[in-house]
Amino acid sequence: MRLRIYGIRTVWDTVGDGEFFCPGCGGDRNYRRLSGRRRFAVLGVPLLRRGSAGPVVECAVCREHFPTDALDHPTTTRFSAMLRDAVHTVTLGVLAAGGTGSRTVLDTAVATVRDAGVDDCTAEKLSVIVEVLAADTGHGPGSDPAAEACGATLAIELHEVLKPLAPHLATAGRESVLLQGARIALADGPYSPAEREVLATVGSALSLCAEDTARLLAAAARTPS
Repeated sequence: MRLRIYGIRTVWDTVGDGEFFCPGCGGDRNYRRLSGRRRFAVLGVPLLRRGSAGPVVECAVCREHFPTDALDHPTTTRFSAMLRDAVHTVTLGVLAAGGTGSRTVLDTAVATVRDAGVDDCTAEKLSVIVEVLAADTGHGPGSDPAAEACGATLAIELHEVLKPLAPHLATAGRESVLLQGARIALADGPYSPAEREVLATVGSALSLCAEDTARLLAAAARTPS
């Protein structure tokens, strides 16, 4: 064994901690955020400064170091919540566009939201939220100004919920979210123009190109329910 007389040694300081999805372990783990100081060391004793290192993220389990952008990946728990919120918001968007008068549509919407993890979802709860969305526009139900204002509000909400999720979903996953909304819209017959508009917004927010969104919606309409 050769004795290392001199070299560069990094001294790490903890500047934060939390939970993240560890790329090395492939699961949720605790982490430490580290900032380093390089020192020229002789016989293991740090003497002269040689600049800074990091910051890096250290997994508490595998002890591997990763760039701080590893924190941008949601934990498994957070990802599940994001996906659940996405399906719920898409469902509300479709119901707001097509109305809640059809029991078949409401039953399909409830089943979709429950499958996404909202176990206490009911038709009554969905109907109330849609009514609140319409009331928040400041116009009476059924008027053109209300429809336009509600549509703008929903478009903003859909982008806010879906855009952060899109980079973490494979293409098939993004298409699945869109198609869940399409199945709700088709539960009582062909798409209405308002439903098509909402679903086009969903596709855009999920980073699907307009051509792919149109193709998927057309294929869903041809598939027997």
